[in-house]
Amino acid sequence: MRPISVEHGLRKLGSDMRDARIRRRISVAIMSQRASINRTTLSKIEKGDTGVAIGSYATVLFILGMFDRLKEIADVKHDALGLELDEERLPKRIRQRVR
Repeated sequence: MRPISVEHGLRKLGSDMRDARIRRRISVAIMSQRASINRTTLSKIEKGDTGVAIGSYATVLFILGMFDRLKEIADVKHDALGLELDEERLPKRIRQRVR
């Protein structure tokens, strides 16, 4: 069972991808062909189906010209919690070695 927020997020993503396809005047048949997926899979993507492979979502985003934003999702520079945890692990002071 997936968290409800995941399902809502994917539904919004799928809906946004559908809107982008329509704004670009790309038909379902053409998008399916370009993405090398069948129409049923494209329909599932546009509905935010959690069972569709992320690679299919990524391919459709690429065709829509939106793939660069996908590459930034988990970029370390946007990971505030991870950076904060790294900072906590830094030593409080540095001792010099006695020679």
